Amino acid sequence: MNYFPWLTIVAVLPIFGGSLIFFLPHKGNKVIRLYTLFICIIELLLTTYAFYYYFQLDDPLMQLTEDYKWIDFFDFYWRLGIDGLSIGPILLTGFITTLATLAAWPVTRDSRLFHFLMLAMYSGQIGLFSSRDLLLFFIMWELELIPVYLLISVWGGKKRLYSATKFILYTAGSSVFLLLGVLGIGLYASNEPTLNFETSANQSYPVALEIIFYIGFLIAFAVKSPIIPFHTWLPDTHGEAHYSTCMLLAGILLKMGAYGLVRINMEFLPRAHSIFAPWLMIVGTIQIIYAASASPGQRNLKKRIAYSSVSHMGFIIIGIGSLSDMGLNGAFLQIISHGFIGAALFFLAGTSYDRIRLVYLDEMGGMAVPVPKIFTTFSILSMASLALPGMSGFVAELIVFFGIITSQNFFLIQKILITFVMAIGTILTPIYSLSMLRQMFYGYKFFNAPNSYFFDSGPRELFISISIFLPVIGIGLYPDFVFSLSVDKVETLISNFFL
Repeated sequence: MNYFPWLTIVAVLPIFGGSLIFFLPHKGNKVIRLYTLFICIIELLLTTYAFYYYFQLDDPLMQLTEDYKWIDFFDFYWRLGIDGLSIGPILLTGFITTLATLAAWPVTRDSRLFHFLMLAMYSGQIGLFSSRDLLLFFIMWELELIPVYLLISVWGGKKRLYSATKFILYTAGSSVFLLLGVLGIGLYASNEPTLNFETSANQSYPVALEIIFYIGFLIAFAVKSPIIPFHTWLPDTHGEAHYSTCMLLAGILLKMGAYGLVRINMEFLPRAHSIFAPWLMIVGTIQIIYAASASPGQRNLKKRIAYSSVSHMGFIIIGIGSLSDMGLNGAFLQIISHGFIGAALFFLAGTSYDRIRLVYLDEMGGMAVPVPKIFTTFSILSMASLALPGMSGFVAELIVFFGIITSQNFFLIQKILITFVMAIGTILTPIYSLSMLRQMFYGYKFFNAPNSYFFDSGPRELFISISIFLPVIGIGLYPDFVFSLSVDKVETLISNFFL
C-alpha cells in the first residue's frame, strides 16, 4: 500500500497553481502562457508517474484510494480512487488540456483569467473522473460549468452571449436532476446520508424507485454527452467558443456524460439499466443517423464538426446499451479515440479560421494551395474521423459492432436492424467529412480577402497536430494500449450484473 496522496495532488495542483497566476508580474502574456504550460506538463508527468508505478492493471477494484473526513456534520468525505474505467479519461484530460493551453497562444485578451479558467477546468475534470463520493462527484460536475461559461462568454465569437447562456441553462438545468438523484441514493433507507460509491453500488432498491433514479441520472448525463434530443446546446457552443475551449469541450466535457452513465447508471442501478438498454441502443442509432444527416446542412465549419461529434457519441451510447463486455470496451475506446479526433478537428478548424477569418464553408475554397500543411493535417484527421482502417475511430466502431452482434441480451432481429442502421450512419460520415474538405481546400474560389498571402502552420501548430495524430494511429494499430486499462474492470462489471 502506498499512503502518498497522489490523486489529491493531481486533482488540486492545477487550480492551486492557477490561482498563483494572478500574482505573476505584469510583463506581457508570455510569462503567463509558459507558466500555465509548465503546470500542465508537470501535472501530466505526475499523473503518468503515479499511474505507471502504483496502478495494477489486473486489479478491477478501486486503487490509489484516499479517504479523508471533510465535513463532520453529515459524514462528507474527500474520497478519491481510480480503476480501469477512470484511468483512461484522466490521462486523456491531461493530454488534451496540455495541448489546448499550447493552442491558446494567440489569446491575448485577459490572458491571466483565461489561463486560470483552463486550469480550474483541469482540476474539475480530474476530480470528477477520480471521485468515489457521490456528493464530491456532483461538486466536481458543477465546478466544470462556470469556467466554460466564462470562456465562451468572454472569448467567444459574435453570438457568444447567446450560446454561453444556452450552455449554462442546459447544463445547470440538468445538474438539478443529478443532485436529486445523488440525494435520493444517499438518503435511501438510512438515517444519515451514505454517499460512498462502494456502499451505494451494493445497495438494492425497489425496481420502480431504481427506474426513477435512473431517469434522473440519465437526463443529467444525456445533456452532457449530448444524447438526442438534449444536444442542441452543443453546435451553438462549439460554433462560438474559441478553439482551445472547443478542444476541451469536445475532448473531455462530452466524455464526462458517458463516464457518468457507466459509473453511476450501470454500477448502481443495474436492473433499471437492463430495462433501459434496448432504448439506449435505439436512441444511439437514431443519433448517429440524425447528426450525420444534419451535419452537411451546416454552413458554419465548427457547427459541422460539432454535429459530427454528436454522431460519434452515438457509438458510445450504443456500446453502453449493448450489455456485452465487448460493446462496453468499444464504447470506452471510442471515448478515448473521439477525445483525440474531436479535439484535433476543432483545433485545425480554429487555426484555419485564424488564417482567413471566414467561418462559413461556402465562402471558402482553394485553401490547399496557400496552406499545404494545414491541408495535409486536416485531411488526415478527417480520415480518422470517418473511421479509416488503421486509425483509432475504426477500431472503436468495429468493436462496438462486434459487441452488438455478440450480445446475449437481444433478439437476432433487433441486432440485425440496429447494425444495419449503424452501417448507414458509417456511410453518411464520409459524405459530410469529404464535402467539408472539398468546400474548404479544393476548387477555384481563391480568397476574396484583401491580403492574398497566408502563413502556413508554424512549428507550434504542427507539433499539436502531430502529437494528437500519433495516439490516433497508435491506438488504431495497437488497440491493446487502451484495452489493457479497461478490460478487467469491464469484465467484472458486466459479469456482476448482467450475465
